[in-house]
Amino acid sequence: MSRHPEVKWAERADKVFLTVMLPDAKNPKVNLGPEGTFTFSATGGSGDNEYELKLDLCDKVNVEESKINYGVRSIFCVLEKEEAKWWNKLLREGKTPHYVKVDWDKWADEDDDAAGAADPDLGGMDFSKFGDMGGMGGMGGMEGLMGGMGGMGGMGGPDEFEDDSDDDELEVSKPGAGGSASKVDDEKPEATAAAEKTEAASA
Repeated sequence: MSRHPEVKWAERADKVFLTVMLPDAKNPKVNLGPEGTFTFSATGGSGDNEYELKLDLCDKVNVEESKINYGVRSIFCVLEKEEAKWWNKLLREGKTPHYVKVDWDKWADEDDDAAGAADPDLGGMDFSKFGDMGGMGGMGGMEGLMGGMGGMGGMGGPDEFEDDSDDDELEVSKPGAGGSASKVDDEKPEATAAAEKTEAASA
């Protein structure tokens, strides 16, 4: 029997933030329909439990402009509203389920939004390209890029998501910090040769 993951939400006049809290999610599938239907499924937890979620959102959304980021601890979505207006509730009908909670860290009321409240920076993934992420597997290559997703503090710009390689060494050297990882690797043989010469001389 499937379970429901915890979901946090917040809104602006033109968008809704949804965060699905499921650490180490495997085979996540997220779909968004223009009528405001949001579905999620994945396995996770110590027993590889199945998690499913379907939310009929309050109003229509712009799927092409909506964005999504897959992180180690959560899956964060920015859903662009079809019409810029305050919903003041997440779901079209019925009572909000107990597993759906307000995300106070990202919440802004109408006054805050008018004053230009800052939005979290998502980078460049959008639903038109990543609507169904069933092929992601364990997402090992994405973990290094998006680890530390808590609070979105560690997120960078679009360039940070272009390389989904599993080679963690490429992420050790940052641009402008004195060269790339490949340059460091090229210098290793010279350092080793110098050490061997020193040992030969001392002998």
